[in-house]
Amino acid sequence: MQVSKRMCALSGNCYSLITPSLRLQPVRSSSSSKRRQHHIMRNVGMTGYMQRIQECNTGLAELPTLTPFIVNGKVVGQMKQAFIEQLARFEQVFCISASLGPSGSVQLRQNLDTAEKRTEAVAGVLRQLRDERVITGWRDEYYPVTSSFYDQPVMLVERAAATQFGIKAYGVHVNGYVESSDKGLCLWVARRSKSKPTWPGKLDHIAAGGQGYGISVMENVIKECQEEASIPRELAATAVSVGAVSYMNISAAGLKPDVLFVFDIKLPEDFVPKPLDGEVEEFQLLPIQEVARLVSDTTEFKANCNLVIIDFMIRRGCITPDTPGYLQLVASLRQGDCS
Repeated sequence: MQVSKRMCALSGNCYSLITPSLRLQPVRSSSSSKRRQHHIMRNVGMTGYMQRIQECNTGLAELPTLTPFIVNGKVVGQMKQAFIEQLARFEQVFCISASLGPSGSVQLRQNLDTAEKRTEAVAGVLRQLRDERVITGWRDEYYPVTSSFYDQPVMLVERAAATQFGIKAYGVHVNGYVESSDKGLCLWVARRSKSKPTWPGKLDHIAAGGQGYGISVMENVIKECQEEASIPRELAATAVSVGAVSYMNISAAGLKPDVLFVFDIKLPEDFVPKPLDGEVEEFQLLPIQEVARLVSDTTEFKANCNLVIIDFMIRRGCITPDTPGYLQLVASLRQGDCS
């Protein structure tokens, strides 16, 4: 994207992009700016924040109907009946109990006794289901199948099928913030490409991505920063790990129990991110007050970004314990299994 001295319209408000020709001198935000920021934040409704969080935790009434996916004696996922019926055709790979639901199980044949054998056998099934359009959004990217992030994976599975198997998926989200000398705390926000198969045109973090197999969390952060926002490796490496959020929802596709590792990166006032991999249309630098309004009052952001931004605003003191509902908000950011 060629960055120019133009205005970026967003929900009826305009904000100038910082361009190389309009560089601001790094100055600490004044105390009056911070007080104004916190005053405006208090006027943003807590109800909207809770609504955004609940939108990431839907369909859970179906949880008691799901069937455990057990590999090597461990429950590593939970499946809906419709997908199990698809797997039932592949008797050489899957062993399905007579009854389904919490007391039943989907397991792999005993001869598939190594992670490599399981991965290869299941990959063959998934390729056929992809060709039949049962599995869509193919990524050619493997996710580890495990009951905990720190366990060795019992197998790997194509990312596009993670929800159907109901396995835990992990990702990284990066808050790219600026302490502007005249606007106070600001956040760089990406607009996703309208051609993306998931969440087209939605607002997103400056960098985010799934945690694939064979790469450390920090290396993944650096990779996503470089690929999505052209952040140099040396600058991306200054990102700080600040925690995690989790959520769980059930859709027509299946169970999605996700954990997001959260990072903050302080960016220079004269740095302008640029799309590199075609997944982002543009970047906008927004005051935190406007970001708060977008989260509270709209569904402009990709759903799980809202959790990470709310967590950011809590940690930065934009949402404080004096606000009714504060503790409920804090607790609700980790409704999924954070393990």
